[in-house]
Amino acid sequence: MSTDLYSGRTLAFLGDAVWSLIVRKWLIEQGEGSGKVLQAKAAAFVSAKAQASFYDLLHEEGFLSEAEEEAYRHGRNAHAGTVPHNTPVLVYRKSTGFEAMIGMLYLDEQWERIEAIWKEIGKQTEMNP
Repeated sequence: MSTDLYSGRTLAFLGDAVWSLIVRKWLIEQGEGSGKVLQAKAAAFVSAKAQASFYDLLHEEGFLSEAEEEAYRHGRNAHAGTVPHNTPVLVYRKSTGFEAMIGMLYLDEQWERIEAIWKEIGKQTEMNP
């Protein structure tokens, strides 16, 4: 499926859902508690601030391919409409780019690459997926 047919916002919409599912599955596998606890812990991984920092980490390491960087830029540069009041614009745009990159990988059925990104983030942070 050609991801060029989709806007950065559309890819980010999908990537947000994919990333959220990955995080939620991992939390459940870790036995991280009930609904309220799970929701609070998930927010630490799916927030705009977290996603922006994940992108920065991967980018600084040179971990991302050119296609992934292009998908990131496509999402980051998409017209956002409204930005949440508690999130700086730059952070929101970076997180949208990160989500677009994940959305592109999902549409391209690059499951192993999504898993590699998840594991790399885990190695470089305290979450250890």
